[in-house]
Amino acid sequence: MSKYIPVIGMEVHVELKTQSKMFCDSKNGMGLEKEPNVNICPVCTGQPGTLPVPNAQAIKFVQMAGLALGCELQLESKFDRKNYFYPDLPKGYQISQYDQPLCEKGRLKINGKEVGITRIHLEEDTGKLIHPKGVEYTLVDFNRAGVPLMELVTEPDIETGEEARLFCQKLQQICRYLEISDADMEKGMMRCEANISLYKEGEEKLSGTKVEVKNINSFKFVEKAIAFEIERQTAVLGRGEKVTQETRGWDANRGETVSQRMKESAHDYRYFPEPDIPPLKFTKEYVEELRIKLPELPSEKSKRFAKEYNLPEADVEILIADKDLAEYFEQTAGELKEKIACKEISAIGGSAYGGEVTEDKAVKLAANYIIVELRKYLAENGSNISEIKITPENYAELIGLAACGKINSSAAQTVLAEMYATGGDPSQIIEEKNLAQLDDAGELERIVEEVLAKNEKSAADFRAGKDNALKFLIGQVMAATRGKANPQMAEGILQNKLKQ
Repeated sequence: MSKYIPVIGMEVHVELKTQSKMFCDSKNGMGLEKEPNVNICPVCTGQPGTLPVPNAQAIKFVQMAGLALGCELQLESKFDRKNYFYPDLPKGYQISQYDQPLCEKGRLKINGKEVGITRIHLEEDTGKLIHPKGVEYTLVDFNRAGVPLMELVTEPDIETGEEARLFCQKLQQICRYLEISDADMEKGMMRCEANISLYKEGEEKLSGTKVEVKNINSFKFVEKAIAFEIERQTAVLGRGEKVTQETRGWDANRGETVSQRMKESAHDYRYFPEPDIPPLKFTKEYVEELRIKLPELPSEKSKRFAKEYNLPEADVEILIADKDLAEYFEQTAGELKEKIACKEISAIGGSAYGGEVTEDKAVKLAANYIIVELRKYLAENGSNISEIKITPENYAELIGLAACGKINSSAAQTVLAEMYATGGDPSQIIEEKNLAQLDDAGELERIVEEVLAKNEKSAADFRAGKDNALKFLIGQVMAATRGKANPQMAEGILQNKLKQ
């Protein structure tokens, strides 16, 4: 039996975070307003005689995305009318771009594989239809009508649902780094459509019948919808039937795609140049200036973090996934380096992180606490790092106290929990809760002698070569000090006493 190979292309719509809408000065509320039809005007509701004026910031945002994705920015572009009739499209057509988009021929790498980007263009969003339960009418909310909408179309380079999910996640990350959109799928700021076809091994790649899947509103569902559609089309072809070219929707409750309508072709939309908006022209100097002003992108930050902070690749990817989290880590690392340089952090009897407290060790400890402990609190509370009460300076102080052995790991977690709740100073919390490690050599020596006197057999076992006996004795010292003994100092004193 011949093997069927999937061919997948993505169409991704991203609402842009401009102050006003695409072709008017109505406020851009991204369609998230609590009240319907409050941010509207004659232009975005399609009243006769009104004229559209393009939003320069939206155009710039799309061009920034194009540069970030390695696209060629077109020096000449234009807007077109895309004609179709639907209740949430007030003019009866959408102002979009057809044959002269702002950006063409880009790429985005996922898992070492480059996915080609055919084009990125700019258009206006539609309104929303609201279907109240138990009634036979439909309401229309035009708050979202006219919101700037960036559409990105990929080449058919994707082969699995997982690759499609990774592509969309990377695109969201880039949009957030550029600060052109929050691209929150759950809020409808980013909407994904997948074009899926199958072809027989040995045949032409695009010989299969394309099916478009719409209404995908989460990364998880992107992967699931594509996986289902591949399975469905494989079954259809396996029965000797033909796949119908159509538009299907993703039904998350049923976990399957459902038929919606026959797929339109470009000619069905009767595109023609928008007569009320002159063609757009840009200079090479403008494009280069825009390129120079781009912020550091995720791929660049990843390489720098790995080199500058000597962190494992997995840790770097977690830190840079969220721009705010990456900035918080960098601010903390900067504070730590300053404290070490000023000798504010120095090991007490050997650091809790092993040996001398260096920048490298302190920064790695900071990254570990952010990734494991701090993200746990953020997830539990559904918060973003930008909302946290702990300043990078106080967080660095906590890490320094843990690194140099002033407090042990358990105490550090207790302090962090209090800091997360109150934003308090770590040193003050340690004093109030009496969490500081016992590092008085004389006091520890006295306790060690008491432990050895009570555990003569374990001491004899260690001297006889049984290493586990030392761990037991250290445990007894920690128990006697209620976990407050500096473990490195305790171990050192124990070993000296056992050699006598």
